[in-house]
Amino acid sequence: MASASGERIPATLIPGDGIGPEVTKATVDVLDALGSPFVWETQTAGMAAIDAGGDPLPAATLDSVRRTKLALKGPLTTPVGGGFRSVNVRLREEFKLYANLRPAKTIIPGRYEDIDIVLVRENIEGLYVAHEYFVPVGSDPRAVAVSTGVNTREGCRRIARFAFEYAVKNGRKKITIVHKANVLKALTGIFLEAARDVAKEYEGRVAVDDRIVDACAMQLVLNPWQFDMLLCTNLFGDILSDQLAGLIGGLGMAPGANIGEQAAIFEAVHGSAPDIAGKGVANPVSLLLAAAMMLDHVSKPDLAGRIRDGIRKTLLEDNVRTRDLGGTASTSEFTAALIKRL
Repeated sequence: MASASGERIPATLIPGDGIGPEVTKATVDVLDALGSPFVWETQTAGMAAIDAGGDPLPAATLDSVRRTKLALKGPLTTPVGGGFRSVNVRLREEFKLYANLRPAKTIIPGRYEDIDIVLVRENIEGLYVAHEYFVPVGSDPRAVAVSTGVNTREGCRRIARFAFEYAVKNGRKKITIVHKANVLKALTGIFLEAARDVAKEYEGRVAVDDRIVDACAMQLVLNPWQFDMLLCTNLFGDILSDQLAGLIGGLGMAPGANIGEQAAIFEAVHGSAPDIAGKGVANPVSLLLAAAMMLDHVSKPDLAGRIRDGIRKTLLEDNVRTRDLGGTASTSEFTAALIKRL
């Protein structure tokens, strides 16, 4: 992977489904205006890959990510039924992308202003290992459903260390460990215990507290400004990260990153929105902000800052907004306005 030099960096590009190709084109156009920092290997996944070859996550796509160790991904659709597993989950498992990073920062003032919270979610353990089965009773073969979650001490310590290292590197002051150790005493108790243990190594640098998940959800509505970073298990992080997005205007304003030792995949966290696909009205901000996170990851913070500053000025000073943000701009009109601001 290239450093902060002018060398172009190989990366995998997965446009995705629905509005994915539209927001991906917008993002690539913006990156091109910044000097094309990436050399793309374009690959398919999701419905486009099924149409092409029957597999929503082809070997060629996996090989590309394995080779570049870096990817930008649009939203993907996992078909209902047919035995297909979530492509996103498969990617996380394949490349051991144990850390999900979801920053939420206010750009457009609204009901909640000055939100600036970073959620770190454990990405490959917990209840999402999906060890599920049915227990038959009498004539009903699916009378009882059972799901088993798995958290390992090693996995909990690893994600905790990721969060604390992120805090130190990015000037964050406090991490709140989110759990349900009052009820799920083993599954989330080990997470709380391991995170507290790691926190001792950062005493004097990063403050730490903890919150039961339901209380945390309520406090995020009542007083979100008390939080700086949230450290969550897989399921709780999935839920609370969407709640955070709601505080700043929705999933269209929220980027995400999946990071591991083998690779890093940056993504728009919203869905593929097939109802507006092809209409040219999609909001590309989520994927644009994910691209900014990607630039930070490869030590190009100056370019990342230009994207973020350009988005802010386009939305607030030029008042160019797509319709989901109360404007009338098309995807291409928003992109053109942003490029003028770079």
